[in-house]
Amino acid sequence: MGNYLVKRLFSMLITLWFVITITFFLMHSIPGGPFTREKELPPQVIEALNEKYHLDDPLYKQYFDYLKGVVTFDLGPSFVMTGVEVTELIRKGFPYSARMGGLAALIVLILGIPIGIISALKQNSIIDYIVTIIATIGVAVPGFVVATVYIYIFSSKLSLVPSFGLDGWKSYIGPVLALSFFSLAFVMRLMRSSMLEVLGADYIRTARAKGIPEPIVIFKHALKNAIIPIITYIGPMIAAILTGSFVIEKIFAIPGMGKYFVESVGNRDYTVLMGTTVFYAALVIVAILTVDVAYTLVDPRIKFGD
Repeated sequence: MGNYLVKRLFSMLITLWFVITITFFLMHSIPGGPFTREKELPPQVIEALNEKYHLDDPLYKQYFDYLKGVVTFDLGPSFVMTGVEVTELIRKGFPYSARMGGLAALIVLILGIPIGIISALKQNSIIDYIVTIIATIGVAVPGFVVATVYIYIFSSKLSLVPSFGLDGWKSYIGPVLALSFFSLAFVMRLMRSSMLEVLGADYIRTARAKGIPEPIVIFKHALKNAIIPIITYIGPMIAAILTGSFVIEKIFAIPGMGKYFVESVGNRDYTVLMGTTVFYAALVIVAILTVDVAYTLVDPRIKFGD
Protein backbone atom coordinates (compact mmCIF):
# COMPACT_ATOMS: atom_id res chain seq x y z
CA MET A 1 0.00 0.00 0.00
CA GLY A 2 2.86 2.35 0.79
CA ASN A 3 4.38 1.97 -2.68
CA TYR A 4 0.97 2.50 -4.25
CA LEU A 5 0.34 5.74 -2.36
CA VAL A 6 3.81 7.05 -3.27
CA LYS A 7 3.15 6.31 -6.95
CA ARG A 8 -0.26 7.93 -6.79
CA LEU A 9 1.12 10.99 -5.03
CA PHE A 10 3.72 11.35 -7.76
CA SER A 11 1.11 10.97 -10.51
CA MET A 12 -1.11 13.53 -8.73
CA LEU A 13 1.70 16.07 -8.75
CA ILE A 14 2.39 15.40 -12.43
CA THR A 15 -1.31 15.83 -13.25
CA LEU A 16 -1.49 19.08 -11.31
CA TRP A 17 1.62 20.31 -13.11
CA PHE A 18 -0.02 19.55 -16.47
CA VAL A 19 -3.14 21.48 -15.45
CA ILE A 20 -1.07 24.48 -14.35
CA THR A 21 1.06 24.44 -17.49
CA ILE A 22 -1.81 24.08 -19.96
CA THR A 23 -3.94 26.72 -18.23
CA PHE A 24 -1.03 29.16 -17.96
CA PHE A 25 -0.03 29.05 -21.62
CA LEU A 26 -3.62 28.99 -22.89
CA MET A 27 -4.40 32.16 -20.97
CA HIS A 28 -1.33 33.93 -22.26
CA SER A 29 -2.14 32.91 -25.83
CA ILE A 30 -5.45 34.82 -25.74
CA PRO A 31 -5.19 38.27 -27.38
CA GLY A 32 -5.28 41.19 -24.99
CA GLY A 33 -4.36 41.26 -21.34
CA PRO A 34 -5.69 41.86 -17.83
CA PHE A 35 -5.52 45.62 -18.35
CA THR A 36 -7.34 45.65 -21.70
CA ARG A 37 -10.49 47.72 -21.31
CA GLU A 38 -13.23 49.09 -23.57
CA LYS A 39 -11.87 52.50 -22.69
CA GLU A 40 -8.18 52.10 -23.27
CA LEU A 41 -5.74 53.11 -20.56
CA PRO A 42 -2.83 55.39 -21.43
CA PRO A 43 0.23 53.40 -22.61
CA GLN A 44 2.28 54.74 -19.68
CA VAL A 45 -0.26 53.36 -17.19
CA ILE A 46 -0.32 49.93 -18.87
CA GLU A 47 3.46 49.87 -18.93
CA ALA A 48 3.61 50.71 -15.21
CA LEU A 49 1.03 48.02 -14.37
CA ASN A 50 2.87 45.41 -16.41
CA GLU A 51 6.07 46.29 -14.61
CA LYS A 52 4.36 46.17 -11.19
CA TYR A 53 2.95 42.69 -11.78
CA HIS A 54 6.03 41.46 -13.72
CA LEU A 55 3.99 40.92 -16.88
CA ASP A 56 6.80 42.47 -18.90
CA ASP A 57 9.10 39.61 -17.91
CA PRO A 58 9.77 36.85 -20.45
CA LEU A 59 6.97 34.29 -20.51
CA TYR A 60 9.20 31.45 -19.30
CA LYS A 61 10.20 33.51 -16.26
CA GLN A 62 6.57 34.29 -15.45
CA TYR A 63 5.81 30.57 -15.76
CA PHE A 64 8.57 29.44 -13.39
CA ASP A 65 7.74 32.24 -10.95
CA TYR A 66 4.14 31.03 -10.89
CA LEU A 67 5.22 27.43 -10.30
CA LYS A 68 7.38 28.62 -7.42
CA GLY A 69 4.38 30.48 -5.99
CA VAL A 70 2.15 27.38 -6.21
CA VAL A 71 4.72 25.35 -4.30
CA THR A 72 4.79 27.98 -1.54
CA PHE A 73 0.97 28.42 -1.63
CA ASP A 74 1.33 31.94 -2.98
CA LEU A 75 -1.03 32.32 -5.96
CA GLY A 76 -0.23 35.97 -6.45
CA PRO A 77 -2.34 39.14 -6.31
CA SER A 78 -5.49 39.83 -8.25
CA PHE A 79 -4.86 42.10 -11.22
CA VAL A 80 -8.31 43.68 -10.94
CA MET A 81 -9.02 43.82 -7.19
CA THR A 82 -6.22 45.98 -5.89
CA GLY A 83 -4.41 44.72 -2.80
CA VAL A 84 -6.25 41.37 -2.74
CA GLU A 85 -4.39 38.05 -2.83
CA VAL A 86 -5.83 35.07 -4.71
CA THR A 87 -5.34 32.79 -1.70
CA GLU A 88 -7.42 35.22 0.35
CA LEU A 89 -10.22 35.11 -2.24
CA ILE A 90 -10.23 31.31 -2.12
CA ARG A 91 -10.17 31.38 1.68
CA LYS A 92 -13.17 33.72 1.70
CA GLY A 93 -15.12 32.12 -1.15
CA PHE A 94 -14.60 28.39 -0.58
CA PRO A 95 -16.53 28.18 2.74
CA TYR A 96 -19.67 29.48 0.99
CA SER A 97 -19.24 27.03 -1.86
CA ALA A 98 -18.35 24.16 0.47
CA ARG A 99 -21.32 24.76 2.78
CA MET A 100 -23.75 24.87 -0.12
CA GLY A 101 -22.04 22.01 -1.95
CA GLY A 102 -21.82 19.86 1.17
CA LEU A 103 -25.58 20.04 1.64
CA ALA A 104 -26.15 19.25 -2.03
CA ALA A 105 -23.79 16.25 -1.91
CA LEU A 106 -25.50 15.00 1.26
CA ILE A 107 -28.89 15.13 -0.46
CA VAL A 108 -27.52 13.24 -3.45
CA LEU A 109 -26.13 10.46 -1.23
CA ILE A 110 -29.07 10.23 1.18
CA LEU A 111 -31.76 10.22 -1.52
CA GLY A 112 -30.09 9.03 -4.72
CA ILE A 113 -28.73 5.67 -3.54
CA PRO A 114 -31.83 4.44 -1.63
CA ILE A 115 -34.23 5.59 -4.36
CA GLY A 116 -32.12 3.83 -6.99
CA ILE A 117 -32.14 0.62 -4.95
CA ILE A 118 -35.91 0.77 -4.41
CA SER A 119 -36.46 1.41 -8.11
CA ALA A 120 -34.39 -1.65 -9.02
CA LEU A 121 -36.17 -3.86 -6.50
CA LYS A 122 -39.55 -2.64 -7.78
CA GLN A 123 -38.64 -2.99 -11.45
CA ASN A 124 -41.49 -2.27 -13.89
CA SER A 125 -43.75 -1.08 -11.08
CA ILE A 126 -45.39 2.33 -10.83
CA ILE A 127 -42.61 3.38 -8.41
CA ASP A 128 -39.97 2.39 -10.95
CA TYR A 129 -41.71 4.34 -13.71
CA ILE A 130 -42.00 7.47 -11.55
CA VAL A 131 -38.33 7.29 -10.53
CA THR A 132 -37.27 6.78 -14.16
CA ILE A 133 -39.30 9.78 -15.34
CA ILE A 134 -37.94 12.03 -12.56
CA ALA A 135 -34.38 10.86 -13.21
CA THR A 136 -34.71 11.48 -16.95
CA ILE A 137 -36.02 15.00 -16.35
CA GLY A 138 -33.23 15.64 -13.84
CA VAL A 139 -30.53 14.62 -16.29
CA ALA A 140 -32.08 16.55 -19.19
CA VAL A 141 -32.74 19.87 -17.41
CA PRO A 142 -29.63 21.99 -16.66
CA GLY A 143 -29.09 23.35 -13.16
CA PHE A 144 -29.30 26.98 -14.26
CA VAL A 145 -32.80 26.34 -15.65
CA VAL A 146 -33.84 24.86 -12.29
CA ALA A 147 -32.38 27.90 -10.54
CA THR A 148 -34.14 30.36 -12.84
CA VAL A 149 -37.53 28.65 -12.54
CA TYR A 150 -37.12 28.39 -8.76
CA ILE A 151 -36.40 32.11 -8.41
CA TYR A 152 -39.27 33.04 -10.72
CA ILE A 153 -41.89 30.93 -8.89
CA PHE A 154 -40.87 30.87 -5.24
CA SER A 155 -39.12 34.22 -4.95
CA SER A 156 -40.60 36.53 -7.57
CA LYS A 157 -44.20 35.28 -7.67
CA LEU A 158 -44.81 33.75 -4.23
CA SER A 159 -42.19 35.71 -2.22
CA LEU A 160 -41.53 32.65 -0.04
CA VAL A 161 -37.73 32.64 -0.24
CA PRO A 162 -34.96 35.18 -0.88
CA SER A 163 -33.69 35.37 -4.42
CA PHE A 164 -29.99 35.78 -3.60
CA GLY A 165 -27.35 35.33 -0.90
CA LEU A 166 -26.97 32.77 1.89
CA ASP A 167 -28.30 34.63 4.92
CA GLY A 168 -30.80 32.13 6.40
CA TRP A 169 -31.84 28.50 5.98
CA LYS A 170 -34.43 29.42 3.35
CA SER A 171 -31.76 30.95 1.13
CA TYR A 172 -30.00 27.57 0.89
CA ILE A 173 -32.98 25.77 -0.64
CA GLY A 174 -32.66 27.15 -4.17
CA PRO A 175 -28.88 26.83 -4.62
CA VAL A 176 -28.80 23.35 -3.05
CA LEU A 177 -31.72 22.19 -5.20
CA ALA A 178 -30.14 23.54 -8.39
CA LEU A 179 -26.73 22.09 -7.51
CA SER A 180 -28.00 18.62 -6.58
CA PHE A 181 -30.67 18.25 -9.28
CA PHE A 182 -28.53 16.68 -12.02
CA SER A 183 -26.31 14.59 -9.73
CA LEU A 184 -29.30 13.26 -7.78
CA ALA A 185 -31.00 12.14 -10.99
CA PHE A 186 -27.79 10.63 -12.35
CA VAL A 187 -27.05 8.69 -9.14
CA MET A 188 -30.63 7.38 -9.05
CA ARG A 189 -30.34 6.07 -12.61
CA LEU A 190 -26.84 4.71 -12.14
CA MET A 191 -27.76 2.97 -8.88
CA ARG A 192 -30.85 1.43 -10.45
CA SER A 193 -29.05 0.07 -13.51
CA SER A 194 -26.08 -1.17 -11.46
CA MET A 195 -28.35 -2.87 -8.94
CA LEU A 196 -30.38 -4.56 -11.69
CA GLU A 197 -27.21 -5.87 -13.28
CA VAL A 198 -25.96 -7.31 -9.99
CA LEU A 199 -29.34 -8.80 -9.06
CA GLY A 200 -29.25 -10.77 -12.30
CA ALA A 201 -25.84 -12.30 -11.51
CA ASP A 202 -25.43 -16.03 -10.85
CA TYR A 203 -24.12 -15.63 -7.31
CA ILE A 204 -27.26 -13.69 -6.31
CA ARG A 205 -29.50 -16.44 -7.71
CA THR A 206 -27.40 -18.99 -5.84
CA ALA A 207 -27.71 -17.04 -2.58
CA ARG A 208 -31.46 -16.89 -2.97
CA ALA A 209 -31.64 -20.60 -3.82
CA LYS A 210 -29.83 -21.36 -0.56
CA GLY A 211 -32.62 -19.62 1.33
CA ILE A 212 -30.57 -16.65 2.51
CA PRO A 213 -32.96 -13.91 3.72
CA GLU A 214 -33.66 -11.27 1.07
CA PRO A 215 -32.34 -8.29 3.13
CA ILE A 216 -28.98 -10.07 3.52
CA VAL A 217 -28.90 -10.89 -0.20
CA ILE A 218 -29.57 -7.24 -1.06
CA PHE A 219 -27.44 -5.39 1.46
CA LYS A 220 -24.58 -7.83 2.06
CA HIS A 221 -24.07 -9.49 -1.31
CA ALA A 222 -25.59 -7.25 -3.99
CA LEU A 223 -25.09 -3.72 -2.68
CA LYS A 224 -21.32 -3.81 -2.16
CA ASN A 225 -20.82 -4.68 -5.83
CA ALA A 226 -23.60 -2.48 -7.20
CA ILE A 227 -22.32 0.61 -5.37
CA ILE A 228 -18.82 0.54 -6.92
CA PRO A 229 -19.86 2.54 -10.05
CA ILE A 230 -21.56 5.03 -7.72
CA ILE A 231 -18.33 5.52 -5.75
CA THR A 232 -16.49 6.13 -9.03
CA TYR A 233 -18.90 8.93 -9.91
CA ILE A 234 -19.34 10.38 -6.42
CA GLY A 235 -15.67 11.28 -5.88
CA PRO A 236 -15.31 13.84 -8.70
CA MET A 237 -18.96 14.85 -8.20
CA ILE A 238 -18.33 15.89 -4.60
CA ALA A 239 -15.24 17.84 -5.63
CA ALA A 240 -17.25 19.66 -8.31
CA ILE A 241 -20.17 20.39 -5.99
CA LEU A 242 -17.92 21.58 -3.15
CA THR A 243 -16.38 24.24 -5.37
CA GLY A 244 -19.88 25.33 -6.32
CA SER A 245 -21.37 25.64 -9.76
CA PHE A 246 -19.98 28.78 -11.34
CA VAL A 247 -23.30 29.57 -13.02
CA ILE A 248 -25.49 28.72 -10.00
CA GLU A 249 -23.45 30.94 -7.69
CA LYS A 250 -23.69 33.77 -10.19
CA ILE A 251 -27.49 33.39 -10.48
CA PHE A 252 -28.00 33.44 -6.71
CA ALA A 253 -25.31 36.11 -6.13
CA ILE A 254 -23.39 33.87 -3.73
CA PRO A 255 -19.87 35.14 -2.94
CA GLY A 256 -18.26 31.74 -3.49
CA MET A 257 -15.48 30.53 -5.76
CA GLY A 258 -17.82 30.40 -8.74
CA LYS A 259 -18.43 34.13 -8.52
CA TYR A 260 -14.71 34.89 -8.57
CA PHE A 261 -14.10 32.46 -11.44
CA VAL A 262 -16.82 33.95 -13.66
CA GLU A 263 -15.67 37.50 -12.94
CA SER A 264 -12.03 36.59 -13.56
CA VAL A 265 -12.90 35.28 -17.03
CA GLY A 266 -14.67 38.49 -17.98
CA ASN A 267 -11.97 40.69 -16.45
CA ARG A 268 -9.06 38.58 -17.74
CA ASP A 269 -7.83 38.40 -14.18
CA TYR A 270 -5.17 35.77 -14.90
CA THR A 271 -4.11 35.01 -11.35
CA VAL A 272 -7.66 34.55 -10.03
CA LEU A 273 -8.57 32.34 -12.99
CA MET A 274 -5.40 30.31 -12.53
CA GLY A 275 -5.83 30.06 -8.77
CA THR A 276 -9.44 28.83 -8.88
CA THR A 277 -8.58 26.35 -11.66
CA VAL A 278 -5.61 24.93 -9.76
CA PHE A 279 -7.62 24.69 -6.55
CA TYR A 280 -10.45 22.86 -8.30
CA ALA A 281 -8.00 20.51 -10.05
CA ALA A 282 -6.35 19.69 -6.72
CA LEU A 283 -9.75 18.86 -5.19
CA VAL A 284 -10.63 16.55 -8.07
CA ILE A 285 -7.28 14.77 -7.88
CA VAL A 286 -7.65 14.21 -4.12
CA ALA A 287 -11.24 13.03 -4.63
CA ILE A 288 -10.12 10.44 -7.19
CA LEU A 289 -7.47 9.11 -4.78
CA THR A 290 -10.11 8.94 -2.03
CA VAL A 291 -12.34 6.93 -4.38
CA ASP A 292 -9.54 4.45 -5.03
CA VAL A 293 -9.05 3.97 -1.30
CA ALA A 294 -12.81 3.63 -0.79
CA TYR A 295 -12.90 0.72 -3.24
CA THR A 296 -10.93 -1.44 -0.84
CA LEU A 297 -13.24 -0.54 2.06
CA VAL A 298 -16.35 -1.49 0.10
CA ASP A 299 -14.92 -4.65 -1.43
CA PRO A 300 -11.88 -6.22 0.30
CA ARG A 301 -11.19 -8.26 -2.85
CA ILE A 302 -9.92 -5.07 -4.49
CA LYS A 303 -6.26 -4.65 -3.57
CA PHE A 304 -3.78 -1.86 -4.07
CA GLY A 305 -1.31 -2.55 -6.83
CA ASP A 306 2.34 -2.25 -5.84
